[in-house]
Amino acid sequence: MNTNGRYEDGNNNTNLIEGIASILSRWNGLQMAIKNQWGGCDSIHKSHQLAAHIFSSFSQSRAPLYVEDVENLLHESMLLSFNTDIEDGSIEEFRDFHTNMLIKGIFVIMVN
Repeated sequence: MNTNGRYEDGNNNTNLIEGIASILSRWNGLQMAIKNQWGGCDSIHKSHQLAAHIFSSFSQSRAPLYVEDVENLLHESMLLSFNTDIEDGSIEEFRDFHTNMLIKGIFVIMVN
């Protein structure tokens, strides 16, 4: 990660991709949407697009990326891609997973 909070080398990108995949694979809201095909028959593909969008947000952002930015991205993606408004606290679950990953050093995000 450079001083602007962006990932630049391949090893860090790999760690970031793995961290994102790990978090999303444990996120109950997304897993329910995939299992129940709330996004249609291509729900798995949409979940991969979400992971790519998150990765892009981290790796290409010129400004610090805050937890709230990622939560908003998740909420918007679930609404637009999976036609569901997550109100069960599972987006907040993401914050807990993120904090765990931050402690483990898998990826860093600026926190208010």
